[in-house]
Amino acid sequence: MRVLVTGCAGFIGWRVCELLTDRGYEVVGIDNMNDYYDVRLKEWRVERLKSRKNFTFYRVDVEDLEALREVFRKHRFDAVINEAARAGVRYSIKDPWVYMRTNAYGTLNLLELMKDHGIRKFVLASTSSLYAGQPMPFREDLPVNTPISPYAASKKAAEVIAYTYHHLYGIDVTVLRYFTVYGPAGRPDMSVFRFIYWTMKGDPVEVFGDGTQSRDFTYIDDIAEGTVMALREVGYEIVNLGGNRPHSLSDLLRLVEKFTGRKPQVVYREFHRADLKATWADIGKAEKILGWEPKVALEEGIERTVRWFMENWDWVGDLSLR
Repeated sequence: MRVLVTGCAGFIGWRVCELLTDRGYEVVGIDNMNDYYDVRLKEWRVERLKSRKNFTFYRVDVEDLEALREVFRKHRFDAVINEAARAGVRYSIKDPWVYMRTNAYGTLNLLELMKDHGIRKFVLASTSSLYAGQPMPFREDLPVNTPISPYAASKKAAEVIAYTYHHLYGIDVTVLRYFTVYGPAGRPDMSVFRFIYWTMKGDPVEVFGDGTQSRDFTYIDDIAEGTVMALREVGYEIVNLGGNRPHSLSDLLRLVEKFTGRKPQVVYREFHRADLKATWADIGKAEKILGWEPKVALEEGIERTVRWFMENWDWVGDLSLR
């Protein structure tokens, strides 16, 4: 089985590619290698993937329909996993146009080519950011019609166009709403990476809010496992992948201190109005449809992540955080 994974140099896309190749899939990965965060981290991930004989890489942007068309001409895909995205709530407010181009228009490009080439399985990475203002735990049937950031709005647009192509052309779609993914080689704009990085550097640790806000942190290996499971036929389904046990940022900081052996020097900033105060996934649907549940608790996940930092600190410590 040959699978196209977009955004393969990104955090989740990289780990999904590793898991797929471990299980014998032929994987074609594409990424535009943009500099939203330090590209050396993306290069590290891609070099690990290139060492696998059943992995092929193309530097291609999902916004570029003609370049995508060439990839689809060269390979016969059985499924597409779309992990390519502009991520980050706060930056989407500064440049909403690029979020719509990549997250919405890029998804449309993939679906149109899938239709043309008769590819029937699509897995779309979406986000828990859509649940702003809804009661917790967040269920997939909640009316997420009022996104509070351009990032969330662009992901909602992608979900909707995927449904349209399911309805019109019979494409089987699994939409995965991820909840605060973390782990080794994670995203430098996310709290887990930044808290560990700043603590190990001895720099001030910025917390937006008072530390009581909570997240349903989900370890990367669990997310990758759920994503591969989502390749099964479902019709059209939206499925939460989350840790199912929210933890406050203060809890996270205590674990960072425990495993780094250093006390974070916390500086509190004003809470951003586009952020969510808390997230919590109802994962009943994931258990029922995919047979998935998270296996790595936050404490174990932070320990693994800190260990990765320590093993790679010779170059990770030089990364630029913006």
